[in-house]
Amino acid sequence: MTVSNIIEVEEPHLGDCNMKKEATEFLGFVPQKDIVYNELLPYKDKLDDESNEFLAQIKGNLGRAVQLREIWPGVLFWTRKLSTYMRLYGRKFSKEDHVHFVKLLYELVTIPKLEISMMQSFARLLITLLKKKELLSREDLELPWRPLYELQDRILYSKTEHLGLNWFPRYIMCCCIQYWSLSSFSCICSSVEAVLKTLIKNCRPYFPESATQEMLEEWRPLMCPFDVTMQKAMGYFELFLPTTLPPELHDKGFKLWFDELISLWVSVQNLPSWEVNLVGLFARLANDNIGYIDWDPYIPKIFTRILRSLNLPVGSSEMLVSRYLTNAYDISHVVIWISALLGGPSKQTQTQLSGLFNSIASFFHPSNHGRWLMKLMKLVQRLPVSVVKRLHRERYRMPTWLTPVPQSHLLSEQDITDFVESMKQPVLLAMFSKTGSLDAAQALQNLALLRPELVIPPVLEKTYPAMETLTEPHQLTATLSCMIGVARSLVAGGQRFPEGPTHMLPLLMRALPGVDPNDFSKCMITFQFLATFVTLVPLVDCSAAIQTRNDLTQVEKELCSASAEFEDFVLQFIDRCFALIDTSTLEQTREEMETEKMTHLESLVELGLSSTFSTILTQCSMEIFQVALGKVFNFATTNIFETHVAGRMVANMCRAATKCHPAEALKLFLPQCCNAILQISAYEEVLNEEELDKELMWNLQLLSEVTRVDGDQLLLYRSQLVQILQLTLHLKCKQGYNLACKLLYHILRSMSLIYPREYCSMPGGVQQHTDTYLPIKDWGRPGDLLNLGIQWHVPSTEEREFVFYLLDLLLKPELQRLQKHTRGEQDISRDDVLQSLSIVHNCLLGASSFLPPLNGEPVINSMIQLCEKNVYTGVDYDLSGENYREEICKVIRPLLHHTLEHSEDDTKSLFSIIKIINDLLHFKGSHKHEFDSRWKSFSLIKKSMENKLHGSKQHIRALLIDRVMLQHELRNLTMEGCCYRSVHQDLINDLLRLSTSRYSQVRSKAQNMLFTALGTYSLCCRDIIPAVLEYLDPDRTDVTQQQFKGALYCLLGNHSGICLANLQYWDCIALTWPAIVRSGMNPSMSLEKSSVVRLFDDLADRIHRQYETIGIDFSIPESCVEVALKMMKSSNPEPTPCAASEQEELEGRKRQEQKNKDSVLYDGNLYVYSLCLVRLHSKCLNGKVMEIHWSCACLFGRPWKFEQIAIGFLSLMLRDDHPLPSSAVLFFVESLNHDSLLVRNICVIFLPVLHVGRGKALSSLLVGDRPDNQWLQYDSNRLPRSQQDWNECCFIEKTHWGYSTWPRKLMLYAPLEEQPKQGKTREEMNESEQIIYDHFSDQQFIDQFIQYLSLEDRKGKDKFSPRRFCLFKGLFRNFDDAFLPLLKPHMERLVADSHESTQCCVAEIISGLIRGSKHWSYSKVEKLWALLCPLLRKALSNITIETYADWGTCIATACESRDPRKLHWLFEMLMESPVTGEGGSFVDACRLYVLQGGLAQQEWRVPELLHRLLQYLEPKLTQVYKNVRERIGSVLTYIFMIDVNLPHTQPTTSPRIAEFTERVLARLKPLTEGEEEIQNHVVEENTEGDQDERTQAIKLLKTVLKWLMTSAGRSFSSVVPEQLRLLPLLFKIAPVENDDSYDEMKRDAKTCLSLMSQGLLYSEQIPQVLSALEQISRSSSWHARYTVLTYLQIMVFYNLFTFLSDAKAVSDVRALVLRLLEDEQLEVREMAATTISGFLQCNFLSIDEPMQAHFEALSKTRLPKRKRRELGSVVDTIPSADLVRRHAGVLGLSACILSSPYDVPAWMPQILMDLSAHLNDTQPIEMTVKKTLSDFRRTHHDNWQEHKQKFTDDQLLVLTDLLVSPCYYA
Repeated sequence: MTVSNIIEVEEPHLGDCNMKKEATEFLGFVPQKDIVYNELLPYKDKLDDESNEFLAQIKGNLGRAVQLREIWPGVLFWTRKLSTYMRLYGRKFSKEDHVHFVKLLYELVTIPKLEISMMQSFARLLITLLKKKELLSREDLELPWRPLYELQDRILYSKTEHLGLNWFPRYIMCCCIQYWSLSSFSCICSSVEAVLKTLIKNCRPYFPESATQEMLEEWRPLMCPFDVTMQKAMGYFELFLPTTLPPELHDKGFKLWFDELISLWVSVQNLPSWEVNLVGLFARLANDNIGYIDWDPYIPKIFTRILRSLNLPVGSSEMLVSRYLTNAYDISHVVIWISALLGGPSKQTQTQLSGLFNSIASFFHPSNHGRWLMKLMKLVQRLPVSVVKRLHRERYRMPTWLTPVPQSHLLSEQDITDFVESMKQPVLLAMFSKTGSLDAAQALQNLALLRPELVIPPVLEKTYPAMETLTEPHQLTATLSCMIGVARSLVAGGQRFPEGPTHMLPLLMRALPGVDPNDFSKCMITFQFLATFVTLVPLVDCSAAIQTRNDLTQVEKELCSASAEFEDFVLQFIDRCFALIDTSTLEQTREEMETEKMTHLESLVELGLSSTFSTILTQCSMEIFQVALGKVFNFATTNIFETHVAGRMVANMCRAATKCHPAEALKLFLPQCCNAILQISAYEEVLNEEELDKELMWNLQLLSEVTRVDGDQLLLYRSQLVQILQLTLHLKCKQGYNLACKLLYHILRSMSLIYPREYCSMPGGVQQHTDTYLPIKDWGRPGDLLNLGIQWHVPSTEEREFVFYLLDLLLKPELQRLQKHTRGEQDISRDDVLQSLSIVHNCLLGASSFLPPLNGEPVINSMIQLCEKNVYTGVDYDLSGENYREEICKVIRPLLHHTLEHSEDDTKSLFSIIKIINDLLHFKGSHKHEFDSRWKSFSLIKKSMENKLHGSKQHIRALLIDRVMLQHELRNLTMEGCCYRSVHQDLINDLLRLSTSRYSQVRSKAQNMLFTALGTYSLCCRDIIPAVLEYLDPDRTDVTQQQFKGALYCLLGNHSGICLANLQYWDCIALTWPAIVRSGMNPSMSLEKSSVVRLFDDLADRIHRQYETIGIDFSIPESCVEVALKMMKSSNPEPTPCAASEQEELEGRKRQEQKNKDSVLYDGNLYVYSLCLVRLHSKCLNGKVMEIHWSCACLFGRPWKFEQIAIGFLSLMLRDDHPLPSSAVLFFVESLNHDSLLVRNICVIFLPVLHVGRGKALSSLLVGDRPDNQWLQYDSNRLPRSQQDWNECCFIEKTHWGYSTWPRKLMLYAPLEEQPKQGKTREEMNESEQIIYDHFSDQQFIDQFIQYLSLEDRKGKDKFSPRRFCLFKGLFRNFDDAFLPLLKPHMERLVADSHESTQCCVAEIISGLIRGSKHWSYSKVEKLWALLCPLLRKALSNITIETYADWGTCIATACESRDPRKLHWLFEMLMESPVTGEGGSFVDACRLYVLQGGLAQQEWRVPELLHRLLQYLEPKLTQVYKNVRERIGSVLTYIFMIDVNLPHTQPTTSPRIAEFTERVLARLKPLTEGEEEIQNHVVEENTEGDQDERTQAIKLLKTVLKWLMTSAGRSFSSVVPEQLRLLPLLFKIAPVENDDSYDEMKRDAKTCLSLMSQGLLYSEQIPQVLSALEQISRSSSWHARYTVLTYLQIMVFYNLFTFLSDAKAVSDVRALVLRLLEDEQLEVREMAATTISGFLQCNFLSIDEPMQAHFEALSKTRLPKRKRRELGSVVDTIPSADLVRRHAGVLGLSACILSSPYDVPAWMPQILMDLSAHLNDTQPIEMTVKKTLSDFRRTHHDNWQEHKQKFTDDQLLVLTDLLVSPCYYA
């Protein structure tokens, strides 16, 4: 979690209003919502003054910056400051200021030409300002919606981005890095789209009341369901439509669109991608208006669709329509929708929800796994959260201006119980899921808040046995993580679950064996479990209270007597830890040679151990602590540990003990360690030993850890500590002096920092029980924010003096020593230098909070003050003494230069110096990365233990203290240092020098520190770029290869921060890009080294990925300035400085205009400069021109690299708001015929851009309400076939206009005479156009160009290139037909050549020509088609398997967004008998494909063509060839696509499915009449002559199948009545057994049935479907009867709630299945049993008395006695009716048993007994019984101990006999 989210924590409802009053009086305003944790800091009384001063500065300077039009750096700097202000103080400003800030930022975000990264920076701040919407009501604030829509449209649907005229980076680094990185807190990567969506979401509540109507008028015209604009419209509706209007305005809000959109949602059946947007919109609407909309009629439909959207596998065939997978509903929308529908008078939602979970419960069982599981787990995890949120809003949240939930729809207690009951089973099953138990744990945590008495007992039932088992560790980790989730609800007990706390001690004691050195995951979860529970409970022995008090309840008495075991628990835990440590020593775990460092796992165990131990001791009473302390002390002092693994663990335990009660613990440890060290080091030689005595090492380690306690306690031992330090800091042994440095560091830190002294769960620490106080009453109690009672350690004067005494004593001599070494006065060895540096570094780290920051001259230039605010962090610097930070800086810099000159290979000292420089620059007591990880762990713990139901910060006390401490650290990290001074400049230059060192490790470490510094200090990037670029200068000969590489790495930056090569400023880019390209000439540049090549590639790649078009217009609109002036006039606090004078404002405007001019200039110069470079390169590389100092031989081997990089950079410079210089145009055009393919490709991409767009005059056509849109459609009688018709014809190019409603204003192209002149002469063209014209009129250029384009690039991979198409489209659009004569011979030649690359090339030219001729005059267009039609005919006859896709794309591209009447020549040509048979079936299929591509683009505007095509195809439906059949099927889908059943849609004039089905059925009559199954006996050959009707019908049926298959996935709605008429035919074909012989027809029929059975049904269609199935189930073919059952399974599951809402349908299905259960065919009976079992399992049917009685009666049917047969007689194969009935009964009973695979319901034991009676019946009954028993055993084996309880002893006896008897193996 990044720090920018810190201010999002919710405020508690402060009970104490006086605090608020006082604050208000002092501040002079009522703060909107400040951060409550600031009130708990030890220096809180200074904060109000500080915040007021800061706020006044922000208001003044931000207002001035806007007034002076200084968007950069002024506005950006001060908006970042506002965001810092909010991080530090929350929204601590008046409502008036809040509104001003919002309005100002809204104006800034919507500045039209703003750079994207600036827009994002402002947007993020605006989101934060608007996030807490309860603070500003609709009365306070109104924001227009249109500017946001225009912003969204400009960026997400940019018309020029795909052309490369606008670069939006894929992810934008937070611009704090590139502009003013405020301590660069977080560099959030997030896409522009996400930021925009969040911004709109937060502005939405404030849109004016007229917004809904305006939006509908704007976007309804886009609602053409066949067009991509539908998705756009729905996306906008979901994002923008306001849903929080108050009830009196509902008529202006959702009531305008709800009925229309909900009926649209109901009527689409096949999940188009935009349905997902609708669901998001409805979910939001339901949630914002609970109780104001009647959802009841839609609830079964909603749940049916939710169930379908989970994509669960059902039935035997697991075939899914692919679109269901990609377009499934978003679970987050689903849970919001469900939780908003709960409650209310009807309770229908809860019934359906219980039904949903019952029907899918078995999918949660751990033995089931699939890709659907993640969705189910998400559903289970998020739904309780959503319900808890709703309940919080209804019961606990302070009322706000948002509409409250009406009384009638509030959730009742019964609603909550029902909800928890319905979720309990799936969640308990999900505990052991394969995806891990975290989702279930979160669900349980929230359910336990609602109903602990329902949720916790079953979890405990699973936990206790899991703790006993040794064989299933997964079971233990899963149950423990779930217990952690419910810990607070369990320990707190409360009215609902008073016996909860009694489980506490048994759980703790049983968890102890989990501290197991052999199982890492078990060990870690046990630590977490123990720490979680102990944090909630003070460990005090209260057993004596039972005698002394008589007011205790039974539960309290139990708890008091149990608390006597606490001491035992603590001691057992300590023993376990000791055992763990004993097995972790180095000797135990390592070979001799291995590393001595801790492994990752060991460090995790160490962390777990120390934090759990620390928590336990913190919560202990003094008595228990004393015992524990003694035990730890003995263990630590009677053993000697190695200092790497075990030693660290023991030392950490000792540290935890001393931290809890320093006085008692130090008394034991400190004298002991000091004496031991003094004794051993009494001998002189010890100090000089390389290998130190183990005991000395261990005591040093122990001492260095136990001194991490409160500073005032250490002062008592100061003399001993100083003595030890003086003795050990200069040990010879490196490990020894490092431990001594650590000791020094900890002593200094303990005395100089502010920190809380304790984290106990009760203020004032754990107390013993008295007559008035009983500790067990504090179990699970949250911390009270108003009385948190934090005991702070604030450094005293004494401590401060001691710190400086230590620095004078220990640091000063080291600095002097190093100084002498630098001057050459004293020669000291490298090891000694390293030792001195180590001492210096630890002193700096330990005492840094007392050391003032470095001072120096600032480096900056702006009209606005860019001053930094110093944040007070509790320390007043003593400026009278020496500033050791300055001193260290003065010594370290000369030392660094000395080392680099004399001993550059002393890398260890260099590493140390790099760290010291970094800490000199940044460190004030805490490191950023440590803070981040603490913030992260705080968030995790908060999440795992928070109470979302009551909210208002009901966290445990330790967590609240931690949060206050984090607030203090955050203030510490807010760098005053952003102010860039000369001293920083020097240090950063040193880092740069180290970043280009000879040694790669030094380079890498220095670079990391350099990037941190660049992210911190404003403007230093500009400062350092020239220094970096010097290393790349080709004229320098003294640069080594390492320096060259180092400089490139500095430009590249690290993955999360700045990229120097890509700073978004013109002046920076003008330096870096040319330098990168020129560096190719640098003598130390060698492309033979792969690392250098990779570096250049990475650099180019990063620039391309992160570059965004840089603004050249930095103007601020007047409206923005007005808002700023209003803000400047507001008081409380008065803005400082005041508004700018007129003179200053004038100056500001001038500067801004100058800046805009400079930008344009830079832009142009950069082009020209880059071009020179490219040319220079190509010339050098060709070795023709330019005498260069070194011979051209050395340039050999690096041919195109830098040229390509340069062209890449050039391509980034293209933009849509500024024309290209003509030299660049010339370059791009010439490079189209470059030798390098890559260069050619780049130029093809960018040449379309150069066709300087010509303005087209537009006039508007006002359309009335809804005229007939007939005139838009293609009508062959009214086609423009003459110049006059053409001129009079009103062409509407976009296909979606007019389908839905007309827009208020429709823009049309003006008539020809008003258009800009077409076909200019060369003289009329501008310079750039002339260059293009000259080249493309040059025969030689064109020949070469076409030759290159028609070359094969990658065999088999060449595809139609949209970029080349754009190139030709642009040429023909801007130069009319000027180049056509030159291209014509080429086109004719290319069409005749059937090679892939040539065909591809001509397809690109033709589609470009057709689209480019949009504005040509009629005569030119007519000539064009006279040329194109023969070409296209020829092309289509030459089509091959490689090229048919290209031609399809060509025609589709040509027809896209074009009025069909303009292309009538093309359509008429394509309609000339597509299926002729000439050229074979392949050519026919291809022609249809090409035609389909053209017609599909035209959607609803060509009904006449569709009718003609259908008429033409109908006789040809009996095609024999498979590929033609498939293509016809696909074409039919598109023909009928327009026949949709959407609300308010007129019956279409395009072909209709119903009429077509009639005609087809008539031709299929020969197949429908007979009873027999349909066999495919038609072989693939087109035999001449008439075949019998049946054969023709089978051929027709094959094509119809193809059509049904393709339309299942593509159309919007399934045409159920028509499909039902074809259904009987499919059942006749579909086989049961999968025969091996490949039979296309059978396979297709099976697929069709599978897809049709998944279709969405409406309640009115169900009777029709059931009657059709009923009819088929009486067919004589058992295959058909069998298939009815498989069809039924899928159909019922996919429409479950629609069926369940219709009782008659349920009884019909039941009757049908029960009838088929008694079918004479064995396979049908078995399938019927499987179907019943499935229906029972998903709760579609229930096992009621009548059903059970029916099965039992059937199973008791008496069989006739067997007659003895004579030998050799034929066996009677037809079973008797009695046997069938008896088998049916047994199958029914078996289905009941198999329907409960994971539990034993009350009815099951009896049925099992009934079944066992049939074990010796005749076959097939015996087989059925055996299989059932075997399945029962398999599925119930896991939890048999639990299931056993449900049987009586007699039943168990029989059962055991059955399951293990010999018959089981027989």
